[in-house]
Amino acid sequence: MAAMRLQPEENDLIQETRAAPAAASDDERSVAADSWSVKSDYGSSALDDDQRQADADVAASFPATASDYSSDKDESDANEAEASILGFQSYWDSSYAEDLTNFQLHGHPGEVWFGEEVMDTIASWTKNLCMKTETGNVSEEMSSWSVLDLGTGNGLLLQALAKQGFSDLTGTDYSEGAIDLAKKVATRDGFTNINFLVDDVLETKLDRKFKLVMDKGTLDAIGLHPDGPVKRMMYWDSVANLVVPGGILVITSCNSTRNELVQEVENFNQKRFGIKYLNQELANETDKKEKSAFKYLDHVRTYPTFKFGGVEGSRVCTVAFCRL
Repeated sequence: MAAMRLQPEENDLIQETRAAPAAASDDERSVAADSWSVKSDYGSSALDDDQRQADADVAASFPATASDYSSDKDESDANEAEASILGFQSYWDSSYAEDLTNFQLHGHPGEVWFGEEVMDTIASWTKNLCMKTETGNVSEEMSSWSVLDLGTGNGLLLQALAKQGFSDLTGTDYSEGAIDLAKKVATRDGFTNINFLVDDVLETKLDRKFKLVMDKGTLDAIGLHPDGPVKRMMYWDSVANLVVPGGILVITSCNSTRNELVQEVENFNQKRFGIKYLNQELANETDKKEKSAFKYLDHVRTYPTFKFGGVEGSRVCTVAFCRL
């Protein structure tokens, strides 16, 4: 069973630690297949054996590669999770093909990553967060927010957001099967206003920016690719171009703690600044702000917690960042 990251309480002096959680119930498969880091057995996947073995071999032995995004740190980063088959598109294509078949036969929309309770918490908490930055009529406030869900999967998070009053909703996924499933589920459930598109966040073709960008497990999956650290930097570069200035990015993760996500953003801001403005002094704080991409805004404080080794934490975190 994969290790689980604990969410520290407000006291930042508490050392973050890891623990193997108790076995989850079917409803708690939100812990995302043992924190995403677990190696997949593929189940009854339609993925052919040759592709299955090839991806598994790559996940186990892919060497680190140098790139412009590579870190210059000697030690490994806390967000460098063990490579897993869940980091490959082939896995998700196969998984969503199976989910689509199950939906057509039985009407089941597929897995709700992190569980329905967490999904509903994300939706209601995000609405309240957005309302803090707006004034006027609540319905007008929510309808004014353009929303993008990265790695939307079956699209159920967007349905939850629609129930909270958001109406300008777009979901993207690099798996065509996921988008086919999301469209069919949304049509069945009466959410025909949601726009679903096949798009890879790392090589996005989207030509618009959004006021609110959601990520429920996508950065986790990206980090499980053998070249995860490089792809995570690509992710931040791409997302920085998808969120309008003053907009909000909300990330839900079970592989990173709140503090680790905040630190990852700080590292990205420094790399972005260092690459573009090396040897240039910032004139003032305003200039410095303009050279940063994101800053920490808030996080969900209501997820269930458990104690291990005297440290209290939770199995999932949701963190919001403001686009500067």
